[in-house]
Amino acid sequence: MIEELTKTEEKIMQIIWNIGKCLVRDIIEKLPDEPKPPYNTISSVVRLLESKGFLGFKAYGKTHEYFPIITKEQYKEVTFKKVFADYFDNSPESLLSFMVKKENITNEEIDKIKRMIDNF
Repeated sequence: MIEELTKTEEKIMQIIWNIGKCLVRDIIEKLPDEPKPPYNTISSVVRLLESKGFLGFKAYGKTHEYFPIITKEQYKEVTFKKVFADYFDNSPESLLSFMVKKENITNEEIDKIKRMIDNF
């Protein structure tokens, strides 16, 4: 079963999903925050992600090249299912009602959703 990530872990995974194979320094370069976190901090997070089964690595001496094992799509599905169950009681009607009320969905987007439903 895919484990839920902390906000920091998810932020690092988003970068790794975008760049694919990478070294810790590659991740640090992509982080938007200034000042950049220390190398050891990011390295610790990456090792946690590896221990949780999200990342694999290939060692080149003391250097490790990391790569995603869990895809963004797989994590998205697990995360959505949890939010859907916990906050919307597994009710598509509840989810759509929330989206329409809170997300300022345009009439055009509503029409697209209707067409998508009609095509199922």
